[in-house]
Amino acid sequence: MGALKFKFLFAFVLVFIVAIGSANIAEFDEVWQQRAAMAEKDAEAAYDPYPEQSRNRAVEGRNSTRRSLRGYKGACVATNPIDRCWRCRRDWARNRKRLADCVLGFGRKTTGGKYGRYYVVTDPSDNDMLNPKPGTLRHAVIQPEPLWIIFKGPMVIKLNEELIMTSHKTIDGRGAQVHITGGAGFTLQFVSNIIIHGIYIHDIQQGSGGLIRDSVDHYGFRTMSDGDGISLFGATNVWLDHLSMRNCHDGLIDAIQGSTAITISNCHFTKHNEVMLFGASDSYPKDSIMQITVAFNHFGQGLVQRMPRCRYGFVHVVNNDYTHWLMYAIGGSQHPTIISQGNRFIAPHNLFAKEVTKRDYAPMSVWKNWLWRSENDLMMNGAFFVKSGDPKRMAEFTAKDVITAKPGSYVPRLTRFSGALHCTINKPC
Repeated sequence: MGALKFKFLFAFVLVFIVAIGSANIAEFDEVWQQRAAMAEKDAEAAYDPYPEQSRNRAVEGRNSTRRSLRGYKGACVATNPIDRCWRCRRDWARNRKRLADCVLGFGRKTTGGKYGRYYVVTDPSDNDMLNPKPGTLRHAVIQPEPLWIIFKGPMVIKLNEELIMTSHKTIDGRGAQVHITGGAGFTLQFVSNIIIHGIYIHDIQQGSGGLIRDSVDHYGFRTMSDGDGISLFGATNVWLDHLSMRNCHDGLIDAIQGSTAITISNCHFTKHNEVMLFGASDSYPKDSIMQITVAFNHFGQGLVQRMPRCRYGFVHVVNNDYTHWLMYAIGGSQHPTIISQGNRFIAPHNLFAKEVTKRDYAPMSVWKNWLWRSENDLMMNGAFFVKSGDPKRMAEFTAKDVITAKPGSYVPRLTRFSGALHCTINKPC
């Protein structure tokens, strides 16, 4: 009888761990329950049920089919409206928080640590998961107040376990050449108002888990982390900008569990299989609240698929440069709305991989009603986008949350300076 009870208890614990395992939380204690409830309220407040009521300012640019990401030595040029808001100013380092006024798209209300003090990371170590050393990045991100986090100088930071952040933080790597590499990645779980800008994230591994401090007054036992570069789990109002990302164990960027009000812009992605996942499960309809803008990014060499792959939600893919993929560029299931505008798609030479789009787990009789639209995209080397849904609904999507696109021929210029920038203090960035 004792053995039977033990087997039942083991089965119960196993089911419980599986149920919450995607959160990497070994025990869903009262603190995390409160955070989850607060995150759900933040997501509901951020969600715009009528994104068609007002128009955003247009994107400007020039027509060009040439691209030169590296080795540029000319005068500072800001080629898209996000960059023109702050770049090419000699005083950018004295007015770093101006960046918070520059986000467009669904994450446009994100201010990060604008209303807090500066925190300077002086120590690249990450040795103590329970009592992080002052001056380290881990110590900075668990503080309760808003912070604008900057770096004393160039750093290579190996995170021993996932970096669990609290709300109202900006991580600003401008002028420091910061690499997060060789260890775990970022976890934005049940938080809001986060900016991550100007850093390199690459060669990310799974964390083994264990006791990890997630705020100044709480720690808990975590299961093994997935190995994402940046994982958004129930996160709201997030802006990821000018990141250079490659080669992570799982995804480069994952946004799941009702994450919403997100902008991913000016990033450079290379050398990865499953690049971005928006919505982790077909059985989680709460991801219908998800609203994400993907703008001015360069999807470069060595990429395979998921740029992004979407379940549920509304994803606006605008003025990105897709120069490489092996399988497909944009995919999805569970009727996401995907609006592709003004992108450049250069198909691979493989005759069986020319299609930009891929739909999973649904017959044509079902997915023909999903709203997937392509407008003013530039298709090259045989690329083609399979549209679906009622084209009359396109007129609805002219919101202040939706960046108005330039034609795809402008994309090489708009994305020319994607990725982490080499900024120098007292010089235009």
